[in-house]
Amino acid sequence: MNYYGIAYLKQKLLSKRIRTGARYAFYEMKNVTLDFGISSPPDLRYWQSCLGWCAKAVDALADRLDFEGFRDDIFSLQQIYDLNNGDALVRSWILGALICSCSFVSISPDESGFPRLEVIDGANATGIIDQVTGMLREGYAVLERDIYGQPLREAYYTFEWTAYYEGGRLVDQRPNTATYPLLVPLIYRPDAVRPFGHSRISRACMSIMGSALRTVKRSEISAEFYSFPQKYVTGVDDASDTKLERWAAAMSAMMKFTLNEDGQDHVKVGQFTQQSMTPHLDQLKMFASLFAGETGLTLDDLGFAAANPSSAEAIKAAHENLRLTAKAAQKDFSAGIINAGYLAACVRDNYKWQRSQLYATKTKWVPPFPADVSMLGAIGDALGKIETAMPGYFTEDKIFELTGI
Repeated sequence: MNYYGIAYLKQKLLSKRIRTGARYAFYEMKNVTLDFGISSPPDLRYWQSCLGWCAKAVDALADRLDFEGFRDDIFSLQQIYDLNNGDALVRSWILGALICSCSFVSISPDESGFPRLEVIDGANATGIIDQVTGMLREGYAVLERDIYGQPLREAYYTFEWTAYYEGGRLVDQRPNTATYPLLVPLIYRPDAVRPFGHSRISRACMSIMGSALRTVKRSEISAEFYSFPQKYVTGVDDASDTKLERWAAAMSAMMKFTLNEDGQDHVKVGQFTQQSMTPHLDQLKMFASLFAGETGLTLDDLGFAAANPSSAEAIKAAHENLRLTAKAAQKDFSAGIINAGYLAACVRDNYKWQRSQLYATKTKWVPPFPADVSMLGAIGDALGKIETAMPGYFTEDKIFELTGI
């Protein structure tokens, strides 16, 4: 089979690392915001603010994606995940996919031959994807980097073998007992143009975050003038021995001024109009509304509490867009989770099973918004009526999809 080669995949990964690195910077609140240099004093031009909205957008969706297991699991895929710390593995895999648009799982046999699954983020792995199956035709991953970001250990995955490199030298090459390369992508919102998907942290999110951070910075600077309004004194004799020390003049309860040369009381003390913080708060709330509309969150999620507490039904209605996004993400991630389990089963059994043999195996997810007490009552009434009309229609799996129990 003709391959692009490891050199091509290295260059491809290098071209994507800047983009994925920027997403991680926004998620970890380490992004640098451009200062226009208009309102910031020179001493504060390089001071940076932090906001956790991008992390909230990712975590709010990731927390709603609760993988429960498999249905019709004829190949015992659940056992493979359970023995690889499945709960933490799948959560880490999903979190990386939401941030980078895709993340990967590397499959390798341990000393006993049982498959070992390792999550690799989108900044350290890439490949050539088969859009029909969602698996790779060949793949490349950096397994370890040094403190300077240079690769120490690398792996190159093909249909026939998996090659391991250390310091750029081939140190091991193992035959592939599966039907596809042992590097499986988990992709968020793939399409024909971008088969490796889209990040949850979109360009719009990053642009809005930049505007919001500049607003926070301007509000911090204005707060100094808001706390200590500027004052002025006119009519003081230039030849007077009275000297005003700025901090003492601002904080002192009693100040003394001498008269002018003509002996007339012309000294006047005044204060400039105090700045208001309201424009900054209104502007920050505007950017919060834009960010909430982009990500399906609410202003409550971003720290702007509503005047009255919402009921459970109102909260669910406000998060309808987030619920639909979570349902779509479950469909996107189901294929990757089954593909990884399928290839791991081939490694475990040392046999090239056919992917079509898993056509009946499906994933089970906890509902994004599990039913509360009031909703359980309404669902119970509906179940009773439907069961009367169509006995045996509701199975245990169908009830779990509705209620999460």
